[in-house]
Amino acid sequence: MEKILDIAEAIAHEKGLQTDQVIESLKTAFIQTAKRVIDRNFAFEAVINDETKTLDVIQIITVVADDDERLQDEEIAPAYISITEAREYDDQVELDDQLQIPHELQEYGRTAASQLHREIEYHIQRLVEDELYNKYQSKIGTLVTGRVTRVDAQNNTYIEVDEVRAVLPMKSRIKGELFVVGDHLKAVVRRVNMDKENGMQIELSRTSPKFLEELLALEVPEIADGAVIVEGSARIPGERAKIALLSTHPQVDAVGATVGVKGVRINAVSQELNGENIDCIEYTSIPELFISRIMAPAIISHVEIVKNEEGEAEKAIITLPADQKSKAIGKSGINIRLASMLSGLNIELVESDSTTNEDGTIEEAKDGVDALEALFN
Repeated sequence: MEKILDIAEAIAHEKGLQTDQVIESLKTAFIQTAKRVIDRNFAFEAVINDETKTLDVIQIITVVADDDERLQDEEIAPAYISITEAREYDDQVELDDQLQIPHELQEYGRTAASQLHREIEYHIQRLVEDELYNKYQSKIGTLVTGRVTRVDAQNNTYIEVDEVRAVLPMKSRIKGELFVVGDHLKAVVRRVNMDKENGMQIELSRTSPKFLEELLALEVPEIADGAVIVEGSARIPGERAKIALLSTHPQVDAVGATVGVKGVRINAVSQELNGENIDCIEYTSIPELFISRIMAPAIISHVEIVKNEEGEAEKAIITLPADQKSKAIGKSGINIRLASMLSGLNIELVESDSTTNEDGTIEEAKDGVDALEALFN
């Protein structure tokens, strides 16, 4: 074929691919076409001549011994020739030499041309899909924006994101959300699959804790530039979330920066999450103190971390006044569930005989249990 390198460069430019990758795909297309129109048992190679910019299809026949078992195998025998037979054509050949027989696909008429067109189209499409797959595989957990193109009978929402179509399943939508064609929405890439029948499939999510983190990074410059680090997050989508924040700069208040003046930043994120309430918590590496903070608004008397045989923390036993238990549990258990998700520990509540004053101090903790703040002073 004439000027195959020019064709490869044109395809690469149009599809946004690397020229070398396109050339390899074209070689594969030519080899597959030769196998289909000439003989599937032949061994072919596609060789590009850089000077003439042409591609030659060459049949490769390997010289083997007269008693080589491969000569008896009908499927692979055409790729081999006995040394006795080979020397009838060239008395200089040796074992393992490779004889090259050129083939011109043009000589095989319209059948070859049609087959070659299909093969090139198929292999270039696979190359495009592989590039897109790698691109979006690297975007898992990151924020994307797109326009709704369709909502099916199962309320799965199909979204056009740049050059691909992604799907937001109903299970990954925040409760109460409704989308119509033309809406623009944000979501995070949850999963990317490659299916031979359906091609690449991109699944989005608005219920993932990562979605909350990405929205905060978008809204809070201190998180985006690393002055504030999100150590962890937990969500019950559409209802409530807890997020642990750590400042890496002595002059930056992690919680204050995230909340913003009069709550403007956190409210903007909450609005995107369909009114989800977000608790911002200052992270600490002291597990007892961290547990006491994430149990807010409940006031905790004491926290005991229970470890397993390997020395890993697996449960937190929290002692608290009886009048704080309902706050610790939260409506429908939401507070303790989020605290468990954020800490990664099972949480057990134990009531004490102490009570809390109006200023939040604890009186007469059971068995002389001190307030947590005293533990770390």
